[in-house]
Amino acid sequence: MEVEVLKYPAVRNYVAGRFVDGPAARTLDVFSPLSGAMISTVPLSDAAALDAAVQAAKAAFPAWSAMPIKERVQVFYRYKTLLEQHMQELTELVHEENGKTMDEARAEIEKAIELTEFACSLPQLVSGELLEVSKGVECRAERRPLGVVASIAPFNFPNMVPHWTVPNAIALGNCLVLKPSEQVPLSAGRMAELLKEAGLPDGVLNVVHGDKEIVEAICDHPDIQAVSFVGSTKIAKVVYRRATANLKRCVALGGAKNHLLVLPDAHADMTASNVAASMSGCAGQRCMAGSAMVAVGAVDHIIEKLVDEARKIVPGQNLGSVISREAKERIERYITEAEQAGAKVLLDGRNATVAGQEQGYYVGPTVIDYVTPDMAIAREEVFGPVLAIMRTHSLDEALAIENSSNYGNAAAVFTQSGAHARYVMENASAGMIGVNIGVPVPREPFSFGGWNESKFGTADITGKSSIEFWTQIKKVTTKWNPESRTNWMS
Repeated sequence: MEVEVLKYPAVRNYVAGRFVDGPAARTLDVFSPLSGAMISTVPLSDAAALDAAVQAAKAAFPAWSAMPIKERVQVFYRYKTLLEQHMQELTELVHEENGKTMDEARAEIEKAIELTEFACSLPQLVSGELLEVSKGVECRAERRPLGVVASIAPFNFPNMVPHWTVPNAIALGNCLVLKPSEQVPLSAGRMAELLKEAGLPDGVLNVVHGDKEIVEAICDHPDIQAVSFVGSTKIAKVVYRRATANLKRCVALGGAKNHLLVLPDAHADMTASNVAASMSGCAGQRCMAGSAMVAVGAVDHIIEKLVDEARKIVPGQNLGSVISREAKERIERYITEAEQAGAKVLLDGRNATVAGQEQGYYVGPTVIDYVTPDMAIAREEVFGPVLAIMRTHSLDEALAIENSSNYGNAAAVFTQSGAHARYVMENASAGMIGVNIGVPVPREPFSFGGWNESKFGTADITGKSSIEFWTQIKKVTTKWNPESRTNWMS
């Protein structure tokens, strides 16, 4: 009997600087969304596998945390160079396991490099505070690492989202257990190899693969001090409640329904291209996708241009696949239900196929007009290249729709009026706002994070705000001169 040879070796956990087998009893097949072909297998690890990783991290923590931060970040200077040298390989991995286009996958690695660069700047941001509060008496505040921490990453950015957490958490002196999505497990192992090549000591980063069982074990493990999570709001709530119930720090990023408010005075060509890119980039599988457009007044001329722009987005060329067959079916079901409820499909991406990859999971760009705010497609996160257009007569009506969403990741306004832009900036209920920008992702050192049910917990997951999450403050008061004049403060 001929044994099928998969494109990639079976995925293994990474513990204490080496790859180890997970439990043989539970594995999951890994499929490439591009073709539907099986490309590897991933272990579904148990609590014992997690504990081995935590103990490795715990053993590495004393030496790693005692190292001055300027020495720790030297690892990430070297690692940044390795990311640049292996750009093509890392791009191909993301393309293969996630289904992004090569250009999108390359942009993901470029963002990972930027995140690594920020980690290299941390010594200048955590230098501490010192003040002589009274003659001969000094108060000092220093940031110290927490210990063993964990990061649970989603499928939609196999390389970038782990870089939201790994460089900062580790550079700040923590040792980390990374749990990638079981749907995209390939990039994490290569990331671990490159960090070891850059000089990261064994045990500082460990990778454990699995599903719900491992997520629960992370939330419950007594030696894990903090947990970051990125995924759906439904699971973010569960993780946040479980982790915090076990007295851990937790920041859990959930889903989104991002509204793009388009006013009649908006620059038509720029708006059309930005909205089309926002709704379809990464096949709409990103929490910053503009999936709901609110057309304020007479903007038919912009909608016509938008549809023309969307027609230029072609599956298999400049539009990647969605993650799974189940995702494709779910997205197309949203479109069908909206159409049945009275919405008008201006551009239909259902039943898309790509020549030579007929078994791939593709949904074409879809634009649906005359959606009403009560429809599921207007309220729920579709996570596909689908734009729902709702129509209003005023900016206040548009903001009322945006404000009514349970989510609060991002919102954007397209206008040439500074007054209208400021009004949206002040009144939209979202953590990240764009003006004439369809995907208002802050660049480092500004942090990423939404409001409402798009984020649970304090601090953000990237940028300067992440320092607060990954460290604790130690305050020291010293007095050495007994002859100094004293007052009530000393």
